[in-house]
Amino acid sequence: MYWLIETEEQIDYLISRQYREAFIEIIPFNNNIHPALNEVSLVYFKPFTETKGFMLCITHSECLGVSKTRVDDLLTHINTLWVRDKKAALFYFQIKCLLDSSIIIPPYIQEQTQAHNVLYQKYPNKKDINKIIPIVKHYEVCEKIYDTIRPSLDNELPPYFKFYNEYTTLAFFGIEKNGIHINNELFNQHFNPTNPIYSISDDKIYTNFNLFTTTKRPSNAFNGVNFAALNKESGARESFIAKNDRFVEIDISAYHPNLAAQLIDYDFGVDDVHQAFADMYGVNYKEAKELTFKQLYGGIFKQYEHLEFFKKIKKYIDNNWKKFNEDGYIEVPRSGYWFEKSKMDEMNPQKLFNYVLQNLETSTNVCILMELNKLLRGKNTKLVLYTYDSFLFDMDESENLTDDINKIFKNKKLQIKTSYGTTYNF
Repeated sequence: MYWLIETEEQIDYLISRQYREAFIEIIPFNNNIHPALNEVSLVYFKPFTETKGFMLCITHSECLGVSKTRVDDLLTHINTLWVRDKKAALFYFQIKCLLDSSIIIPPYIQEQTQAHNVLYQKYPNKKDINKIIPIVKHYEVCEKIYDTIRPSLDNELPPYFKFYNEYTTLAFFGIEKNGIHINNELFNQHFNPTNPIYSISDDKIYTNFNLFTTTKRPSNAFNGVNFAALNKESGARESFIAKNDRFVEIDISAYHPNLAAQLIDYDFGVDDVHQAFADMYGVNYKEAKELTFKQLYGGIFKQYEHLEFFKKIKKYIDNNWKKFNEDGYIEVPRSGYWFEKSKMDEMNPQKLFNYVLQNLETSTNVCILMELNKLLRGKNTKLVLYTYDSFLFDMDESENLTDDINKIFKNKKLQIKTSYGTTYNF
């Protein structure tokens, strides 16, 4: 059968083959445009039992094309369907059987052909540039991608694969698809996006979470805007505006001290953790916060080693380090993620502990995000931004969701504080 699929009959034939496992690479209209604003031009489809891949044509200047619905029909018949970036793929095909290869294979930037490079440089503002790049060139890139990652797909899946494939990707997809509204005039004063068409449409900008960092704590930057580090002093945050009644931001207080306490089974006995530390140290509240964070991230001070909390923390750090060196890995609670010695350079006991805290923070947030996404499904109120210990909602006050949202955090035994305003510059 010819490798280019552009008729209904060819799709029917592929369905009749009853493939069980395959890999897909989605070729959108433009590789640089956020998937929320993008469309599908082609889909590279490589069944594991075939010696060659097929290019499914939906819309391209060189072929007839079949409907996206028919391509979806084919893909939903596959039991195991690998893709390089499941979160991005969900914008195009919401298929349950998708498996994210980047969880087990470090993501990489695939080298493009000369045709790609020349045409992208010549037409930087063309939203459907991939429709004029020769299909054979797209096919060439996809074949190289498949040949590179295929050997790793036969390996036994790590125990943490399910958490990241089924929960983490869906949690952050749920935020990204909402976007966040902006005041275009103010936005242009404070930001210099690489190209507005890549992430902005109808006064809404879309974020993009990178889930494949060392600790699995996602970064969030796209098109020249770093959403994880928005300046609080310059007025830049005023560019982001509520579409509904107002923004409501929930911040988790003393997050890492609370998570550390969970790791060592320590109970502060009070709601205000920083006040508990202030009493332990015999200093004021502000000084206590600084002392606690310095010791959690940089190492325990000698004068506080006698405190029960830090005694248990030191024991936990030492035991973790011993296991890391003897077993070659440690497993983080909740996510089940493995920090493997063979894959990590210049590690030390304190750094390893910090990695554990960051991973536990993210996995806890994933559980929160999944509950929030479920609560807000079909609602006007949207979760529009997430940054480590803060969650920003575009709130429709008529829906009366405040108590339900707060309950999700309190059920995780987390202390929260709330800020609000019509812009993000609270």
